[in-house]
Amino acid sequence: MLSVIIPTRDCERALVHTLAMLVSASVSGLVGDVVIADAGSRDDSGEIADIAGCTLLVSADPLGTRLRAAVAAARGNWLLFLHPGAVLESGWAEAAARFIDEADWLAATDARAAVFRKAQSGGEQAFLPAFAALVRSALGERPLPQQGLLISRGHYDVLGGHRDDSADPEAELMRRIGRRNLIRLDSTITLLGDKPRKR
Repeated sequence: MLSVIIPTRDCERALVHTLAMLVSASVSGLVGDVVIADAGSRDDSGEIADIAGCTLLVSADPLGTRLRAAVAAARGNWLLFLHPGAVLESGWAEAAARFIDEADWLAATDARAAVFRKAQSGGEQAFLPAFAALVRSALGERPLPQQGLLISRGHYDVLGGHRDDSADPEAELMRRIGRRNLIRLDSTITLLGDKPRKR
């Protein structure tokens, strides 16, 4: 079972899109629960999380602390960290399930995690940016937290989880995982608004 963890702060509209995208994976049984690690939103983010049946944790603690608390509250053996506004293309659940099955089969002999591929805008003019992204990926471009992070709870715990002593605990965790151990899933992710937001 997969637990989805979303850190939020005043992002009700973005959160609606991400929760709506998760419905089919929840119905199929892949997503068992969603935990919202909220920083004290003053909009309707908390109400939206409640209506959607999410576990809502509200705290003024640093992001790393909130994310670790969300992991502690999560029920799944696998964790999917997403930003509010993240929308995964259809077929993402199958790609994630394949990765989980393969990783479970390999067990502790090959500790890996996964991210989704960044979506490119359509049209002929998108060819060069898409080609450049492919080259950067081949050369080992470091994945970004906006691409989501799929990781087993065991691997997360071994790594020590998110840290408080980092300006960006999500990116810092990815650095500790290492580029070679971050697999890019055959599915893309789009972040609505595509602007980093303080969480």
